[in-house]
Order: sequence, then C-alpha cells, then structure tokens
Amino acid sequence: MARCRCFAILIALGLALPTLSVHADQRYVLTSTEQNVHRDSWKLSGGNWSVEKKTLHGGKQEGVDLITIDNGVLQIDVIPTRGMSVYEVRSGDMRLGWDSPVEDIVHPALIDLESRGGLGWLEGFNEWMVRCGLEFAGHPGTDEFEDGAGGTTTRDLTLHGKIGNIPASEVEVIIDSAAPHRIRVRGIVYEKFFYGPKLKLITEVSVVPGQDSFRIDDTVENLGAQEQEFQIIYHANFGAPLLGAGATVHAAVKSLAPMDAHAAESIDGYATYLPPTAGFVEQVYLVEPLTDEHNRTGAVLQNAAADRAASMHWSAEQLPYLTIWKNTAATEDGYVTGIEPATGYPYNRKVERAAGRVPKLSPGQKRQFTLDIGLHRGKDNVKAVVEQIQSLQGDHPVDVQREPPKS
Repeated sequence: MARCRCFAILIALGLALPTLSVHADQRYVLTSTEQNVHRDSWKLSGGNWSVEKKTLHGGKQEGVDLITIDNGVLQIDVIPTRGMSVYEVRSGDMRLGWDSPVEDIVHPALIDLESRGGLGWLEGFNEWMVRCGLEFAGHPGTDEFEDGAGGTTTRDLTLHGKIGNIPASEVEVIIDSAAPHRIRVRGIVYEKFFYGPKLKLITEVSVVPGQDSFRIDDTVENLGAQEQEFQIIYHANFGAPLLGAGATVHAAVKSLAPMDAHAAESIDGYATYLPPTAGFVEQVYLVEPLTDEHNRTGAVLQNAAADRAASMHWSAEQLPYLTIWKNTAATEDGYVTGIEPATGYPYNRKVERAAGRVPKLSPGQKRQFTLDIGLHRGKDNVKAVVEQIQSLQGDHPVDVQREPPKS
C-alpha cells in the first residue's frame, strides 16, 4: 500500500485510470489506432518522478507529440510522431543532444525523403537518437537485388530509411508494480507496404526513478509471409557540452577503417575532436568492436576535462558494427558526433549486401536490440567507465586499415 500512497496522479482531459494495485503493472494508453485514442495532453506523477505528454504547435512542429520522462535525475524526451526517436536527455549541466540547424521537431508530413537526391531525411534531423532503417539504412543511391522471380530489380533508396519518419500507431506508459518500479514508454511503429516489407518495431525507453542511466529495448518482427532483409543503425548524436575541443571517444576496437579517402587522411586522430571548425568536412570511421566473455561491448564519449561522460553498452551479437561520425563543423552548421551501433555500416544497401552485412528475418521471426546508456559525473566516475572500455581492449592490437574498404 505504500507504493499506492506515493502516487499523486494528475491526469488531463479526464482520462479514466484503473485503481492502483501493487499486484499489476499500471498501463496508460496515450495513442492507439486500434482503439481510436489520442491524448493531446496527459500527465502522471508520483514522488520525485513524472511522465508528461504534450502536443507541439507552431511552424513545422505543428501536431508533433512529445513525451517527457522525469525520473528525478534525468529528463528524457521521446517523439512518438517521429518513430519513437529520443530528442534529448538532460541532467543538470549535462545534455545528450546537439544544436542542429533544424530547430523544430519537424512533423514527418512535411518531409520529402526523395528531395535533394534522396537526402530529404536531413530536413528533420535533430534528435539525440534516431533509428535508421528498417527496410534499408545508409547512403542514398540505386540498389540492385534479386526480385524472387529469377531476375533483378533496381530501386532508388533514400538516406537512412523511413522508420524515423513514421508516427507510432500505439503508445503507452507502463509503471512496473515490482521494485524498482521502472517507468516505461512503449510504442509500436509499422513499416508496411503492399509489394514491400511488413515490418513491426516495438520500442521501449525505460528508466528507474533516481538513476542516472536508461535503457532502449527494441524488437523488430517480420509480419510478412516471405523472408525480409532489414537494417538498423542507432544514430546517437552528441554535441556540446560533452563534445568540444579535446573531447575523446573510447571504444574497444578490433578493426578500424575509414569510410572514404578523406577520412583516411586523419585516421590516426579518429578518437579526438576539434573545436567547431568552419568548412569541416565530415569524417566517418568503421569499427568492428572487441567484446567481453558475454559478447558485450561499449563506447564512451568523454569531455576534454575528463569530468563528464556518456556511455553506451550493447550486445555485439545484436549489433556487431559501430560507426563513428565526426562532424565538427561550425556551431551554426551543426557541431556533432555520432556514435552508432548497428547491424552494418552506413553504405548503400547494395554495398552492405555484397559485404554480408544485411541480415534477414524469416516469416514471423523477431530480433531484439538493447542499448544501456549512462551519464557520468566527476573524474573518478569518468575514469571508471573509461577503464571498462580499456579493459576490453587490453593488449589486443588494433587492425588499422588505412584505405577505405573496396566496394
């Protein structure tokens, strides 16, 4: 009963709630195409935590849903309208996010993925974490593949796929009844086409009250009757205050390669960052990570003072590849770095398929992906999480390939 008494529930629009119980998780539907439900505004709070949903207005963000989870330490913004992307994470003087030239949280209805030769995805790109996929991810361009009837088909692919610009069909908030009473925001996003993929993404952002870490759990399922290719890149983007002159990315690296000749010129400095630099041309590095005995790996972005850091940990069985994207351009142009665990690298799908990096799902098959993200303050805490990565590296030499892979 103590847990029931801690809930101070504030609900807008007269949403009816079930009686609280210590025996069942509490579930609140915010959006449902099945039930024809959509809550424009809603709030639930208890003790030192809250979950709030609002609808954004004005400019290109008109009609966008935004859910903010506040666990007393972290404030996490989730965007159901944009494929359940995570817009920003804040904690005191720390932030996971960046200052994109795209200021509004743009409604997908206003984005033409085909524009500028397939680069239209960039018209809405400003999230801390946006998924690339699901049918395809990576660079735009022409793909060529078997059509299932003994011939070949060509198709023009747009940058990074569609899932980040598809609104969630189902969204709910779940509060675990059992300690530690994890708070979950769960969504379902469908990428389904006639004569195309039938993919379902079930995604959940969750956090425990009072903790300085959170989790992303995803399940991708093939709802079709035929085998289906898929790709997913967790495009996590970091700007100031973590990113700055002298910031460092730490990863346990088995092999390292530049994506192109320009990146090859600076491969020895792939792990360190410049200040905002007008005219900087992006550099992309391809990492095959080392893992521990449980096949887990991770990466850490540390600021120059070594007193603030963010960490990401994941299973290399689920996500065997890592891309480090450095875009230390002028602040006005988008000063940012990407740390991107994935099923492959961000080449066009044609290249990835030839390299054996495009997985397939059998009919009804599911694949699960989990990312654990932490924020770290103080030199001792930062040193400890960096040493975790360094222990994975150990004495293993890095296979540095100074030329881009042949494609």
